Amino acid sequence: MRSLRNTFWLTIKELRSLRHDKMLLALLVFALTFSVYSQATGISSEVHNASLGIVDEDHTTLSRSIANAFYPPYFKEPILISSDQVDADMNAGKLMFVINIPRGFEEDVLASRHPELQVNIDATAVMQASIGGSYIQNIVNDEVNRFVSRRDESVEMSVNLVRRKAFNPNGDTTWFASITAIIDQVTLLTIVLTGAALIREREHGTIEHLLVMPLTSFDIAVSKVCANGLVILLAVMLSLALVVETILGVPVEGSRWLLLAGIAIYLFFATAAGIFLGTLSGSMAQFALLVLLTVLPLQMLSGAITPVESQPAWLQPITYFFPSRHFVSFSQSIIFRGAGISDVWRQFAVTAALGLACFLASLGLFRRSIAVSK
Repeated sequence: MRSLRNTFWLTIKELRSLRHDKMLLALLVFALTFSVYSQATGISSEVHNASLGIVDEDHTTLSRSIANAFYPPYFKEPILISSDQVDADMNAGKLMFVINIPRGFEEDVLASRHPELQVNIDATAVMQASIGGSYIQNIVNDEVNRFVSRRDESVEMSVNLVRRKAFNPNGDTTWFASITAIIDQVTLLTIVLTGAALIREREHGTIEHLLVMPLTSFDIAVSKVCANGLVILLAVMLSLALVVETILGVPVEGSRWLLLAGIAIYLFFATAAGIFLGTLSGSMAQFALLVLLTVLPLQMLSGAITPVESQPAWLQPITYFFPSRHFVSFSQSIIFRGAGISDVWRQFAVTAALGLACFLASLGLFRRSIAVSK
């Protein structure tokens, strides 16, 4: 009972200390609002408002229907240009795509001569160029088939491929990027806030004041876990509600309470890691270097940036010991697939076990550092 009371008042002390640290509060607000929004919307793999030029040497109904098939938001309104303008406009960066429709194209299509269209692509933006080329190919094929058949059905083929996209039917990268941003920020902010709080107490001499009180290392460590974990959890709730769901319009299919429970379990690990790194560090500069060496592997190998299956075969088993991998797995399952507790309890259990192991290691190191201080 006494230990619980000590932990409660130490947690209050931690929250008050964080309230007076304006820089950390500003970092917290920025990371879970502007940073999440910019990461979700700043980098997109979809073609958006791509500039398109068309060299129409055929001047027929089919060539005009192809030109009219390109419209926003994927492409800007096509610009009709002559063949001698192509190189100059592409070299100047005015056009990303140029379609050259040769003379006699419609006649060759009707005669089944399999004519060719030339598409010039500015591949400076490699991903946009690749995806845009596929878009153009599909649009042109659809227009040609519609023209040949004279109805709004494609020409009958031996195989009809029907694609159905689950969980993200429009293929909007904003959905994936926003959740990835929050996952990355949770790891970084929790470790930074917890470790910085420990180093700040050491630099200000507060830790020596705590040592003369009837407190144990367990009380001090648990208070830091509770205080910093609570702050991050509240910040993530607000970020999900205001930025992800309201501003970006990303739907959360599963239970929000189940998601928050999973985040709380992961925060147990992240706060313990912050205590561990803060105890190892002799100064804030050393702590910053250790954070870089720790957070980057946790993020890169979690599966949020690249799927675990795409990583080297020898590395994949090692990632099982990274709580961030299981955190990414159950977060995406709950948010996108509407997974329930029966689907994610294993990831919850593994994350909790790894978090407990990290906490015990942090507690042992912190206890030894206190003993040396005494």
